[in-house]
Amino acid sequence: MKNVPFILPLLICTILFAGCVQKNVIDDVNIATGVGVDKSGDQMLASIMIPVFKPDKSFGNFTFTAKGNVIRDLLSEMQKKASQPIVGGSLDLAFFGEDVAREGIIKILDVFLRDPSVGSRVQLAVVDGKANDIFEGKYGDRGNAAYLTQLIKHNMKGENLPLTNLHRFLATFYQKGQDPYLPLLKKINSHLVTITGIALFKDEKVVDILSENKMFYFKLLVDKHTMGSVEVKDKHGESTVKSIKSKNKIRLTKRNPYEFAVTIKINGFLTEHQDRTLKKGEIHKIEKQLEKQVAQECTKMIKDFQKKEIDPVGFGHIAKTRTRNFDFNKWQESYKSAQFKVTADVKIIEFGVVE
Repeated sequence: MKNVPFILPLLICTILFAGCVQKNVIDDVNIATGVGVDKSGDQMLASIMIPVFKPDKSFGNFTFTAKGNVIRDLLSEMQKKASQPIVGGSLDLAFFGEDVAREGIIKILDVFLRDPSVGSRVQLAVVDGKANDIFEGKYGDRGNAAYLTQLIKHNMKGENLPLTNLHRFLATFYQKGQDPYLPLLKKINSHLVTITGIALFKDEKVVDILSENKMFYFKLLVDKHTMGSVEVKDKHGESTVKSIKSKNKIRLTKRNPYEFAVTIKINGFLTEHQDRTLKKGEIHKIEKQLEKQVAQECTKMIKDFQKKEIDPVGFGHIAKTRTRNFDFNKWQESYKSAQFKVTADVKIIEFGVVE
């Protein structure tokens, strides 16, 4: 009983603070799971996707829309149309039409950043077309938000899409020496959406689109694979290497002019081969061909980034961390003439029944 004088004030404070927390009953609010922003003439078209829970336990979707020039006013306009308050505590997605993304998205994101109920793991994406069109589809049996969120997460974990979300985008944007990137989505039909590439930014604006067939090599440079796949083509025939695990290491080897060494290590399983059997020593030839293929494609990609004056890999940040009194103004010119040596080390650790 000697602890009562200490415990009693603590209990009183807990009760008082609990009474200060704003509470929402789920049946009395509209839960926003996705926000989309498109261009509509000279104005913006904002969309908010709301899940609808039906009596038979199935899911539906409803979308509020509003047009205007200021995002915060558009959100207020949608609140006027809603019979119940629209809340963003379960926001999973923020999509931007490509025309909006090419003009800049930071002012739009700033609205969400000032809302403490919005988490940093919101999935961002650029849409080939209109974000509102994607929200109007009917995907799967768990609702549009679940389908679209899992589409992005699945491709980050098991395919060739690098890890992205609101937190990573903003960290890259505000960090000097690296430009951000986001997945590019496209609606195929009313029941399917696909990832068609990666939108590359210069500061806050999309300036280029990386095609789908380049995503494997891009992920090798900016992230690591836990799973993935790539086709290997040479005079011995076509092969497919899957279940890839990769990691990279980038070193600054010289200054004035700048030179970088990029080392990529890959472990994978051979799952397909044009011939029914593999001849002796052919696994080694496939490894060497994939090493050559990775080095060539990654080098070509980096040179293309230099020409377009974008740096999604973050070579500028690496140079800054390894150079005393680093000057970013001078780096803009140095980056254009920097040299890059890409090498790959490929190990095929299993080749199944094709041996």
